[in-house]
Amino acid sequence: MLKELIYTTIGASAVMREKIEEEMKILEKKGKIKKEDAKDFIKKLEKKGKLEEKRLKKEIRGHLKELINELGLVTKKDLEKFKEELKKQ
Repeated sequence: MLKELIYTTIGASAVMREKIEEEMKILEKKGKIKKEDAKDFIKKLEKKGKLEEKRLKKEIRGHLKELINELGLVTKKDLEKFKEELKKQ
């Protein structure tokens, strides 16, 4: 489910970027915006998008760790620790 959410978000971002670029080209052709301004705007949007992606990943990781703890699930780290204890015996 998480993978589908991530892929959906990535797909939506790609579609949004295409639409924005199309609209910027239209505005540019109509003379309502300069080419350089359009490029700057798109770069700023990309930068904000990357920052938001990092923030979202961090938030999702935090929620997942919380959920793992609440459910009492075993983590990879827990399994490694358990394996080491078994080897000592």
